[in-house]
Parts: sequence; C-alpha cells; structure tokens
Amino acid sequence: VHKADGSDVLFGETGFEIEANTRALLQAERLCLNTMQRMSGIATLSSRFAFEVGDLPVKVLDTRKTIPGLRLAQKYAVTCGGGFNHRIGLFDAILIKENHIHAAGGIAEAIQSARFNNPDMSVEVEVENIEQLQQAIAAHAERVLLDNFNLKLLREAVAITNKQLQLEASGGVNLDTIQAIAQTGVDFISCGALTKDVIAIDL
Repeated sequence: VHKADGSDVLFGETGFEIEANTRALLQAERLCLNTMQRMSGIATLSSRFAFEVGDLPVKVLDTRKTIPGLRLAQKYAVTCGGGFNHRIGLFDAILIKENHIHAAGGIAEAIQSARFNNPDMSVEVEVENIEQLQQAIAAHAERVLLDNFNLKLLREAVAITNKQLQLEASGGVNLDTIQAIAQTGVDFISCGALTKDVIAIDL
C-alpha cells in the first residue's frame, strides 16, 4: 500500500500494488476496483464539503441514504474525507421525524416515549418551524434537526436555543450553500449527497 486511507492521490500516482495468482487476481479485480472507485468518490466529495467549513466550529454529517449492503463502507469513506457519521442505523440513536410526532400525538409525547423505551440513547427531533423548535426545547431534546430552514430562520434558531441544545441543519445543502449555513452558528450540517449522489473516481 503506497497511499493510506484518507490521503491525497495525484493523477499518475500509484495507490497500491498487488501480486497474486492470475486467476484469483482477475476474479477479484473488478469488484475491488468498483468498490474503491465509489468509496474514493465519497471520500473526495466529503473532503470538499469539509474544506468549505474548515475554519468554522461545525461538523459535516452523512445520513442513512446509502446503498444496501455498503453502508459501513460508505460511512467509513466519509470519515476518510474529513466528514462525520450521523447514526449508523435505527439502533444506535433516535431521530424523531414528522411521522413519529403524528403517531405519538406531539413532540413532547414522542420524546417521552423514546426515552422511556430507550433510556440510554440520545434523542434528536426533526422540526419544520420555530414553534416546533420551542416545543422541542421545552421537552428537553438533546439535539434538534432544523429541516429546510432558510438562513434567517437558522440564525433565529441559534439565538433562541442559546446553546441549550445542539442544532443540526439539513436540506438544501451543497458546496455552494454549506459555508453560509455553517456561518449561522449551527453545530452540525447533514448532507445526504455525501453517500447518495456520488460520482466514482476514475482509478
């Protein structure tokens, strides 16, 4: 291995060399190459997003929008590029979304139910407006996901919470918008494109 995971590779450089039985090598080559090209694409895109907010106190997160069977590999690639992992699945953290809120009868009820059934898990609530944010604050949510808030509303949310809890911005995140979103003062920015809309690197 000439290049460690997460290191830069320039055009024309050799990343690794393999010596093996010819039949075994040709059987494995396409699978390995396809996987590495896609994961390298994810790491590269994650690196670009991380670079855009490198001087700001915010973390760029992936989501669960991954290819079935490749989630752990894709999330590892995100970290190689300087991004961070949101929850891996439905088992390691709770994200209360709109359908959960409706089913439970409200934000406070959904949080109470989540904590009762999973007392050791962190609880995050997705909100769509300032009123819901205030309900999440009153219910002592640990983190709130601000879904498709514009920059003005993001700044308002940061001012209202005043560091009482962590804020995550999501929706409309791309390389052109992420720096302005980060400058509002949110703690996290999640971006499904890191693992969903990736172009494989040509190796």
